[in-house]
Amino acid sequence: MTATKTDSPAPLAGIRVVEFTHMVMGPTVGHILAGLGAEVVRVEPIGGDATRRLLGSGSGYFPMYNRGKQSICLDLKSADGVAVARDLAARADVLVENFRPGALDRLGLSYETLSATNPGLIYCSEKGFLPGPYEERTALDEVAQMMGGLAYMTGPPGRPLRAGSSVVDVTGGMFGVIGILAALEERHRTARGQKVIASLFETTIYLVGQHMAQFAVTGKAAAPMPARISAWAIYDVFETADEPVFIGVVSDPLWAKFCVAFALNDLWADETLRANNARVLARDRIMPQVRALMATMTRDQIVAKLEGTGMPFAPIGRPEDMFDDPQLADGGLEDVTLEDGKETRLPTIPLQMDGKRPGAPVTLPKPGADSRTVLEALGYDSARIEALVGAGAVGTT
Repeated sequence: MTATKTDSPAPLAGIRVVEFTHMVMGPTVGHILAGLGAEVVRVEPIGGDATRRLLGSGSGYFPMYNRGKQSICLDLKSADGVAVARDLAARADVLVENFRPGALDRLGLSYETLSATNPGLIYCSEKGFLPGPYEERTALDEVAQMMGGLAYMTGPPGRPLRAGSSVVDVTGGMFGVIGILAALEERHRTARGQKVIASLFETTIYLVGQHMAQFAVTGKAAAPMPARISAWAIYDVFETADEPVFIGVVSDPLWAKFCVAFALNDLWADETLRANNARVLARDRIMPQVRALMATMTRDQIVAKLEGTGMPFAPIGRPEDMFDDPQLADGGLEDVTLEDGKETRLPTIPLQMDGKRPGAPVTLPKPGADSRTVLEALGYDSARIEALVGAGAVGTT
């Protein structure tokens, strides 16, 4: 495993994790745990996880969510491969899996089976649904967004649109980590592990809970975000002379600053607009004037006026712009060597702990790159390791 930077926080040092995952949700759990100092062994099929070979929008999944892990390739259709998996679980503090319900159970790798020999094991299952009528269904991030109302809220009326990243996969993985950390803390008191389940659908419902609460409070259904009635008169993306910019005027004092910054003397002189709700009601009168003004200025000119005012604003960034973002250059990105040897920088875990940021230069492991090292740590001698490799139960690079 790649060594952690000596100045990086490692609160989970000494915690051993074995991961049976694919795609995004499960690997996110392991990536976060690894970033916090845990030793994570990623179990892949012989030849490597198919996620490594995805094209298009899936081509970034593996490098983003599998950094900082060791890779061992096992044939879980063979008795020898399953036996190695059981040995990994026997010495692990945490097991993470996100395959279809019952997939690991059928291999003899269920929580009930593994906890019988390792009662301290925390077994995290990342699923489409928590137990209930839907639990046997297959779910993806997009399925959950469509079912749970997030796509409805994101797109314009009648045109549901998934969010522009795997937001439910990643958030569901984060909830899995929260459950694992809580279970580790409880284990300090009880010496026993437990099964933790996180899910895509229920994660989506938590994300749209604010809109459910809005309906409960007002009796009116929340409109999709592009058609929403904003709580503030100015809370929009504005076209400029070149690149668009978002501006939010979210308080009465900020309204005063906004009018001064952009010399909107006539709007400030209108005392009927001094209170936020009055401005919301007068939005049709305010916005054409503000939009016309912004269209005469460049994005940089607008940003220069807003910088330091305390007003929420944002140039509209694109993912590729983030490589050169000055904020991220100060510890938000870590050096990564991809499987093909190409070097890049990818986001670190977005935390600071005791004044330190996680992150270290890492090399994405090739399939089975750590198989022999992992087996040696299990106490396997060289003859046994070579026999397993020769039989095809274990794959190496």
